[in-house]
Amino acid sequence: PQMWTNSVNQASKTALLAWEKETGIKLVQVNGQRRYGGPPPGWVGGPPPADTEVYIGKLPQDMYENVLIPLFQSVGKLYEFRLMMTFSGLNRGFAYARYSTQRGARDAIATFNNFQVRRGCTIVVCRSTQKRELVVDGLATSVSQWELEAMLQQVTEGVLSVTLHASPCQRQAKLAVLKYSSHQAAALAKKALMEGNLRLRGSGVRVDWLHRDLKQKLQLWEERPPPTRVHEGLAVPKPLALPPVLQDVLDRLNTLCWRQRLGTPLFLTKCVQANPNGWLRFWYQVVIPRYPVPFSGFTWVRQDGQGRSGHEEAKVAVAQHVLRVLGESLVSSH
Repeated sequence: PQMWTNSVNQASKTALLAWEKETGIKLVQVNGQRRYGGPPPGWVGGPPPADTEVYIGKLPQDMYENVLIPLFQSVGKLYEFRLMMTFSGLNRGFAYARYSTQRGARDAIATFNNFQVRRGCTIVVCRSTQKRELVVDGLATSVSQWELEAMLQQVTEGVLSVTLHASPCQRQAKLAVLKYSSHQAAALAKKALMEGNLRLRGSGVRVDWLHRDLKQKLQLWEERPPPTRVHEGLAVPKPLALPPVLQDVLDRLNTLCWRQRLGTPLFLTKCVQANPNGWLRFWYQVVIPRYPVPFSGFTWVRQDGQGRSGHEEAKVAVAQHVLRVLGESLVSSH
């Protein structure tokens, strides 16, 4: 079977090279995918709007762009075509075609879904889902958010946020949700993580797309009011037994940011839920001008009766979290 694959594949490769030479089309292969366009030659203006990309599945693995690009260009102008490749030179059985208009994408689905590209080979064409969130399960409980973010910055691009949770599937393990700037960035990150480019501590670490049911389960857990004073929520740590005064925490954070030339942190807090028992749930975001990602999530707080507002209480918890992530160890004088 291997000899047969190589012989058929060699003929396909020769045909592809002849087509590239004849048309002058340049294909660029990076990170396991071969790309045409993005933008193509002669393109004027910005990239196409949303919902212009289609997913193409169940492709014969020895079929290449010399067949696929003319086929998919027959229903509309292509902005980009990406074919996923193996190390052996076969394709992975799927590709993405991005059109210049939404109509082009709709026509491609209508024309080519269940289309027979070769006798006995029917392909699938549907709208690209543009998933941008990954889940990494089975991490060691000792893995910190700061450590994980630093590692991800080295081996992936476009990471917007990292949140840690207790794993719902494995005892004594953590689960991380990674959000990326685009589907393409997330897909490349998934490939890099699955190939072991990130040395993660833990047993049986698994990487997958974040599915809707797991996302809802994590959100439900986060909705439950906490038994302790401040809820850990999305990566917000429990405070020290006696929290330092607000100004002390902010001074520490501002000093740290000044020392590291990161700029002054900007806090945004919004109360999104108030329970009858006095618990307040806040959404927060902290933007530090020269830090690569904003800190965002949710926290539960309760006013302490010492005159501080719920917003100030939330600020205390969040500031401590940011300090920890930035590598500052809090030492309370209490």
